[in-house]
Amino acid sequence: MPDLISSLHKHDLGHLRIIAGFWGLELESTDSDSALEELCASLLDLEAVTETIDILPADARTALISLVESNGKMEWPIFARKYGEIREMGEGRRDRERPHLKPISISEILFYRGMIAKAFFDSGKGAQEFAFIPEDLLELVGEEVQARKEERGKKNLGEPVGRPATPVEKAHEIPATDHILDDTTTYLAALRLNLESNSSLALRVLLGKQEQAPALQKLLTTANLVKNNTPQTEAVKKFLEASRAEASDMLFNAWLTSQTFDELRLIPSLICEGEWKNQPLVTREFLMDLVKSIPQNKWWSLPAFLRAIKEKFPDFQRPAGDYDSWFIKRASDGQFLRGFAYWDSVDGALVKYFIQVLHWLGRVNLAAPEEGKEATAFFLLSPALSSIEGSFVEKKEERGKIVVSSNGKVTVSRFFSRAVRYQISRFCEWDDQKNDDFIYSVSAQSLKRAGEQGLKAEQLLAMLVKHTNGTVPPAMVKALKRWEQHGAEARVESLLVLRVSRPEVMEEMRSSRAGKFLGELLSPTAVVVKSGAIEKVMAALAELGLLAEVRMMKSE
Repeated sequence: MPDLISSLHKHDLGHLRIIAGFWGLELESTDSDSALEELCASLLDLEAVTETIDILPADARTALISLVESNGKMEWPIFARKYGEIREMGEGRRDRERPHLKPISISEILFYRGMIAKAFFDSGKGAQEFAFIPEDLLELVGEEVQARKEERGKKNLGEPVGRPATPVEKAHEIPATDHILDDTTTYLAALRLNLESNSSLALRVLLGKQEQAPALQKLLTTANLVKNNTPQTEAVKKFLEASRAEASDMLFNAWLTSQTFDELRLIPSLICEGEWKNQPLVTREFLMDLVKSIPQNKWWSLPAFLRAIKEKFPDFQRPAGDYDSWFIKRASDGQFLRGFAYWDSVDGALVKYFIQVLHWLGRVNLAAPEEGKEATAFFLLSPALSSIEGSFVEKKEERGKIVVSSNGKVTVSRFFSRAVRYQISRFCEWDDQKNDDFIYSVSAQSLKRAGEQGLKAEQLLAMLVKHTNGTVPPAMVKALKRWEQHGAEARVESLLVLRVSRPEVMEEMRSSRAGKFLGELLSPTAVVVKSGAIEKVMAALAELGLLAEVRMMKSE
């Protein structure tokens, strides 16, 4: 990678002075070449690097560490998606607008400090633009990042925070599951079916899990499976075709490294208002370090864990211990929770929610004093908390089966291929889930909807035959083949029918001005009344000297 001088040589004297200012330097040189050498000599100093990293905003430090851990460079589209763009502007506009004083992104914060640059490098895909730390500066930044990591490790990974759980705290175990994979599959399929109506079907799918729905929506966006309520085809295909263990890792790692998944704003009991910002990734990394310090194969007390964090690290998510500028309300009564007095309701609630997310993602078991009570203990399932290996889904193979009934019911086990269930569900109506089975119904309406998406009944039939080893009932095979050839051949509908006593009366009605309100002739003395026209037909009958009675069928 280019060094610092090569990275900055294209910039004018004004840009170099901006960088110098952020490092607490004042350039004496008055021409660009001399100023560049003077600046680089000052920047390539470990003490200066340490001091500059110290005063970086927390999210900018996180971005810098992310680059260091990526060997100093990252494809620009990926970096910009996480940390924002850098506005292109000439000297005049820069000096007028002074973007370094009002950065629009983390990328700009680092750029105007000379800590990152952009360049094209060769890659497996050809020439690609990258964000990078200049090579000689990377050596110093990497050294400082490693020192900070070791220091933080000594601080956090010494004595574990809290104590083991008591027998009462761990009395009722709540094992982790990988049901998030099934919820994700269902949600993605619902979105795919219902893009036109703002994913209302997708939201109904999760009605039994209201508290998890916002978190799942955010997680799938974070994992790049969904964008603007639209499933991303290639990413979804990769997720659905992955093994359960691999798919679990995809979701876990997306959450673990996310800048945008903000646990604090997803806690159901809290409402966050205003323009203030927190640092979810920095907070998550800190809490993860504390969790990693807990001994393996031990049930750990959640209340004691919370008390120890409050005592030792109360400001773990608060810059400079600020408990007043964040506008957070209690959802139940609208009470503002400002000040350290509400630590348990806000910061403590965040720690609890963090452990719940780990449980949801299959990384910890929970326990409570008894069924239905709040969790009071947790148990780590994965030693590194970075891989699903060693947990309940280790080496778990897809299993289960598909059962097709002659009445159009299709039952798919949750342990069957998620990719196949996703496809089958696009052809069907969705019935209630029963235990580990998803129940679907093939109907004329569902096949019509599938056809509007370019899907054919013969595709469904081929899937069912393939995945049931040819045990699809003959009636179902016949129905799907006839639909493919003829579409709907029968229909059931509710009609309003006018019946008269004699054919002559019917002829008189059809030739009067009421005729335009009459539809299909069912018999010489019965005709369909068009929707919404009953009053007009009754008035026309009265004008002909006929008084009619209205009989409405009672619903069973």
